[in-house]
Amino acid sequence: MIAYIVRRLLLLGPVLLGVSLASFGLLQLVPGDPAIILAGQEATQEVLAQIRHEHGLDQPRAVQYLVYLRNALRGNLGISIQSRQPVSTLIAERFPFTLRLAFLAILVSAVLGVVAGVIAATHRNSPLDLAALLASLAGISMPIFWLGLLAMLLFSVRLQWLPAGGSGTLAHLVLPAVVLGASSSAVIARMTRASMLEVLRQDYTRTARAKGVGERSVIYRHALKNAMIPILTVFGLEFGYNLGGAVLTETVFSLPGIGRLVVEGIFARDYPVVQGTMLVVATTFVLVNLLTDIAYAFVDPRIRYD
Repeated sequence: MIAYIVRRLLLLGPVLLGVSLASFGLLQLVPGDPAIILAGQEATQEVLAQIRHEHGLDQPRAVQYLVYLRNALRGNLGISIQSRQPVSTLIAERFPFTLRLAFLAILVSAVLGVVAGVIAATHRNSPLDLAALLASLAGISMPIFWLGLLAMLLFSVRLQWLPAGGSGTLAHLVLPAVVLGASSSAVIARMTRASMLEVLRQDYTRTARAKGVGERSVIYRHALKNAMIPILTVFGLEFGYNLGGAVLTETVFSLPGIGRLVVEGIFARDYPVVQGTMLVVATTFVLVNLLTDIAYAFVDPRIRYD
């Protein structure tokens, strides 16, 4: 197990190198000059040249990338062009909020998805199965920003049960977590249904029923436990997608998370902020996948990483 974890951590380097190179290259293709956005359209060429020199924007792009990479290896993600604060400080202030939102969203999606998947599998080809499939199809098809606006209109404007945006209490996270977890719950429900149908056809489930084991015990103690491996994989992937989907969710609900920080950085052509946040999100995504792989061994004792 230790050797496997070390190998996966060593593979983290090339992945993050590719992410840094891709983010740097894509930002260079975005039109606009950060110096003009920062100083304004009426700024003189001397002022613009000074701003470019302060932030290293007058250097060749290869030099800019190498400087960024060297600083990132030292834990320095640069200085924000817009706010002139360290990028690491901005991320440290906002990333915990996004993590809470992603955890709540994956919790909502896990409960809804697993329950819907189990019901659909145990009532195959019934109206319940059809309803679960239609609900999962709708959840996958609806864009997050559109679903967020509908949720705000219904639960905040019409019913006035929950706040429409902002932060500060748990109530402010309910609507964003449900909206963000809706798409994930649809994916988890479909995977749970497919995995449960495969397990329920196995010999040991028929043997358990023949021995007189109760149906609830067969489903939850035997079938669901053995069907968890592919479901855990989806959990890990969807958590990473929730970090990315938080960009739209936090923008719609005006939440002070890392997703909104990325949007603000893109509009301001704040290259250090965008590159730093993408690097942190990619690192979190890889580490979550590593924890998911480790969890396989605890769910299924047959799996060993030797």
